[in-house]
Amino acid sequence: MGMAGAKHHGKKPIGRDRVIFNILSYVILAVLSAACLLPFLLVLSGSVSEQYSIQLHGYRLIPETVSFEAYKMLFRIPEELLRAYGVTIFVTVTGTVIGLWFTSMAAYVLANRDFRYRYQVSFFFYFTSIFGGGLVPWYIFNTKYLHFHNSMIALILPILINVTYLLILKSYMMSIPEALYESAKLDGAGDFRIYLSIALPLSKAGLATVGLFIALNYWNDWYNAMLFLDEGRRDMYPLQYFLNNILTKAQAMNAAAARSGIPASDVPSEPMKLAMTVVATGPIILLYPFLQKYFVKGVTIGAVKG
Repeated sequence: MGMAGAKHHGKKPIGRDRVIFNILSYVILAVLSAACLLPFLLVLSGSVSEQYSIQLHGYRLIPETVSFEAYKMLFRIPEELLRAYGVTIFVTVTGTVIGLWFTSMAAYVLANRDFRYRYQVSFFFYFTSIFGGGLVPWYIFNTKYLHFHNSMIALILPILINVTYLLILKSYMMSIPEALYESAKLDGAGDFRIYLSIALPLSKAGLATVGLFIALNYWNDWYNAMLFLDEGRRDMYPLQYFLNNILTKAQAMNAAAARSGIPASDVPSEPMKLAMTVVATGPIILLYPFLQKYFVKGVTIGAVKG
């Protein structure tokens, strides 16, 4: 009892300045969180608003009248939407796994102090990320020589490796103590064994961070589909490009209706833009909380390590 009382009395009380600092911190964080949340709530509200209401009053946080016409139009052809979702999920998962595998292997080699030319190779990667040959030579090379036209690989390979993510992962792997590598080599482990047993397990935060970046690139990509897929290959359209086509056609219908004297609000193009945003970003928003702790840690370490 006496020892417990001594411990209790020995506990340092929280000062007034500390309490004020905590309160201000929570208030600022709450305001910033609300500022980040409000735009998405505005998107949700606009996606269930009437076309004429947006045209007359603009976007509102609380819709004047609730309408699900935009979602009905999007899901009017559910089999095509689901197929586009399937293509995007396949491309995202395949590209993320392969891209993360190649990026982590390259990062391990560049972080390995036994590799004599690691600085020269790193400079090569960095130099090619700054200077490029331009869109036309890149397109001709991909279609004429690599035959990426109308193929699924055209949606995966062009953005498989990102130099920025490679350098982040390289910096992360360089933070692993060199003594672990040396002890593994003394036990007879080769480079690939060290990569699998030491580098990858100790780089989970960096791998999760880079993996999320790569997955976002694939999920949001529509540019490669526009370049390499013809109109007749709609079965290969990813979600973003499929939704972009729907929006383009809706805007064309609005323009044609206006020229014909039909009210343009019959086609809810404005709510459809926001409904498309909700449909496209929903899965990524649900995935992010599971990777948040790795994401914050990975970005921080990758930013401060050289």
